[in-house]
Amino acid sequence: MSRRSEITIDLAALRSNVARMREAARPAELWAVVKADAYGHGMLDSARAALEAGAALLCVITAQEGEALRAAFPDARILVMGPLGAGEDALARRAKLEVAVSTPRVPDDVDLHLKVDTGMGRWGMSAAEARTVPRERVAGLMSHLATADEEDRSFAREQVSRFAELAREFGVPAHIANSAATLTLPEARFDAVRCGVALYGLSPFGGDPQEDRLSPVLSWRSYVAVAKKLGPGESAGYGRRFVASSSTRIGVVPIGYADGFRRGLTGTEVLVDGERREVVGTISMDALAVELEDEAEGAPVTLIGEGLLAEEHARRLETINYELTSGIRTDPLRATRIVLDG
Repeated sequence: MSRRSEITIDLAALRSNVARMREAARPAELWAVVKADAYGHGMLDSARAALEAGAALLCVITAQEGEALRAAFPDARILVMGPLGAGEDALARRAKLEVAVSTPRVPDDVDLHLKVDTGMGRWGMSAAEARTVPRERVAGLMSHLATADEEDRSFAREQVSRFAELAREFGVPAHIANSAATLTLPEARFDAVRCGVALYGLSPFGGDPQEDRLSPVLSWRSYVAVAKKLGPGESAGYGRRFVASSSTRIGVVPIGYADGFRRGLTGTEVLVDGERREVVGTISMDALAVELEDEAEGAPVTLIGEGLLAEEHARRLETINYELTSGIRTDPLRATRIVLDG
């Protein structure tokens, strides 16, 4: 490998996931969530593949994300789901963006999606506040589910019930389902579903994506830059968190937490020349150590991919898979990003 890190994005897998989620959502439309650089997968590439695979609308958080998409996709529908900042009304109008609003104070001359808080306790207005917005201004009604990815979905069903009552009253396109609800709550699909994590082949439930017929889109590779032998009592890394109890070979991989391989991932596994090996010692900003058997310097190291799932690392961190992928640094000064578009 010529560079210290390679992130590969498989757009064929993304298109397959869009097709899978469209199948699950029917007859509702599928809207592709490409915020936060498409959860670390690349916003423009992911948006193009999603549109080609039949996504009907692109969802982002900031007006600036929407503006960047508009420059690349002049005819696409684009919804900004986060609040507009001061002075961003004009940007939204100029870029022909649809805008989600969480208060009855609404911008002029843009298509509005009223965000109603049905129990998430985050963005969103009350049903009473929503009723004060002139109906001719409303292009859609939306809410967000708090527990659709949990085993107990009773609260999610309560939210859907509250939302359904208001949706019948407004009679405009309604959307509340995320990836998890699209797969498990048919009553949540309404007119459109907003899918993010599943499109990238990440399990909405933290398990194996294949259980829901999803294919991971991102893989991440590096290599063993240095191989060395530690004698009994010798250590590797800050704080001497790994001390060899016997003669031990380790490999130093030039990836660390500044690249997105989180400091808490000590003890997780990576693939070294196709074999699972444990990450040992404290992960540095720019390097990690992994136990070796007979692998040599230059051996390929897979951090995500080839059956090694982001979900495994997420469980080690007690977090969610897409917190991990959205933190992978694709800065060309540190990594090579490869897009497969077959």
